[in-house]
Amino acid sequence: MPDRPHGPRVLILGGTTEARRLADALAAEAPHAHVTTSLAGRVANPAAPAAAGDLRVGGFGGPGALAAWLVAHRIDVLVDATHPFAATISAHAAEAATASGTDHFALRRPGWPADPRDRRHPARSLADAAALLPALGAERVFLTTGRQGLAAFAGPELDGLHFLVRTVEPPEPPLPRDIRLLLDRGPYTLEGERALLLDHRVDVLVTKDSGGAATEAKLVAARELGLPVVMIERPPPPEGVPEVPDVPAALARLGVSRGAADTCP
Repeated sequence: MPDRPHGPRVLILGGTTEARRLADALAAEAPHAHVTTSLAGRVANPAAPAAAGDLRVGGFGGPGALAAWLVAHRIDVLVDATHPFAATISAHAAEAATASGTDHFALRRPGWPADPRDRRHPARSLADAAALLPALGAERVFLTTGRQGLAAFAGPELDGLHFLVRTVEPPEPPLPRDIRLLLDRGPYTLEGERALLLDHRVDVLVTKDSGGAATEAKLVAARELGLPVVMIERPPPPEGVPEVPDVPAALARLGVSRGAADTCP
């Protein structure tokens, strides 16, 4: 991180577990750094960092406005720690960092590794995932792709399917015709996910390759039960943006070592 008399200024585009952990780690290991976490505001009660630091909620208004914000607030490093599927935000962050001359990298957790026992069926988009369901003989689908984009599964060709949809907040229509909604937030246990699949007689799981331990149990449960999994692939990241896979690697890129609180003076 740049050496400033009063500490470097870091903006974290957050909303993920990794973003919260990074903000907390910086508060503990680099107390002189000035850290701001920005949340998009799409969830009513977001989980904010527990440690000290500034928090802003809401969009910036596009890459130009974000670039101006970075300059006005004298940000030294922009860390894109948004969800792996937040392609628009990531693209805006890359453009704004370039326009403002701000150091920039992405903290992106790896996707879920495949297991030889998996019955994975890759899909490039929600629409591709929906198109796969009839060929898989799906009747009862567990849909865990978030509350946005459910219109892809609301077409008349899928009217005969039952959808169990789990989201953090209620989704907006259009929705599949036959739907049961579960409002819940991870982390989830293997025992709970296994029971959920069995109780609802799920025969196909549809999910995004979000990665992370908090929601991985559903994949293990589906594997144990021999269920096919339609896995929506991640969008490509912005070209030329460096990526790190976890918080320790992000701290290292910022010049901070665990247990060395004075690394960033």
